[in-house]
Amino acid sequence: MIKWDGHTHSSFCRHGSDAPLHQYLDRAIELGFERYTVSEHPPLPEGWVADAKLMGELAMRGDELPQYFEYATRYKEKYAGLIEVQVGLELDYLYRHESFTLDLVDKWQRHLDDVIVSVHFLPGKDGMRCIDFTPDDFREGLLHYYGSIERVMEEYYNHVEKAVEFAAQLPMRKRIGHINLIEKFRSALPEMDDSAIRHRILQLVPKLAAQGIGVDVNTAGLRVGTCGKPYVPDYFLKECMKQGVECVFGSDAHRPEHVGAGWEWYAAFTE
Repeated sequence: MIKWDGHTHSSFCRHGSDAPLHQYLDRAIELGFERYTVSEHPPLPEGWVADAKLMGELAMRGDELPQYFEYATRYKEKYAGLIEVQVGLELDYLYRHESFTLDLVDKWQRHLDDVIVSVHFLPGKDGMRCIDFTPDDFREGLLHYYGSIERVMEEYYNHVEKAVEFAAQLPMRKRIGHINLIEKFRSALPEMDDSAIRHRILQLVPKLAAQGIGVDVNTAGLRVGTCGKPYVPDYFLKECMKQGVECVFGSDAHRPEHVGAGWEWYAAFTE
């Protein structure tokens, strides 16, 4: 098994660190990683969320995308022979705005080795709302809007299913990001039904296998006090491996010290 951190960010992330990419890559090499994917958040449609301040923190501006690709490609070339750097993006599934992302991919496809497709947003109060901003924002924008945690969860997994269908259209290597991100604030929200989660995500495995879509085995939840576990349940990971779905470890590093965090859990599970 190649040692690969397949979900990381950079100084182009508006809610991460301004550390240069070489600090992330040097950390990855120090930890023995052989492959490393830089998967930055691309621009979003103008006014995607109503909160202008939050909007500015979610993703890079459109005029920064060429700079990002130049930056990441420069490090890919500089570190050749030391570590295999993959230039990628963490694409958002944009409900009813899928063409925005398809146009972006079509324009920049020749620069992309690797993409992650993630669900970060659901329709809610005053438009689209983040599912992973703060517990209070989740309650105000989603829980009160849908009326129950069960209905929020149902809508979330509906969007994950749509994200799988969307990812199937993409021509490069792709995987679904942090499939259980809905659990980020779990201990601060009404109780979630584990059996309902299990039912919904296990239904996805044959679809992922049939379409050649991988899974981001995202361990960032281990660093979140209200979650405390990876965003990919072990039973789901086991079934993905059984059905031949590509499973790629992802630290979701937003600062150099996050690189490789949670690898021990992943390595122990996949031995």
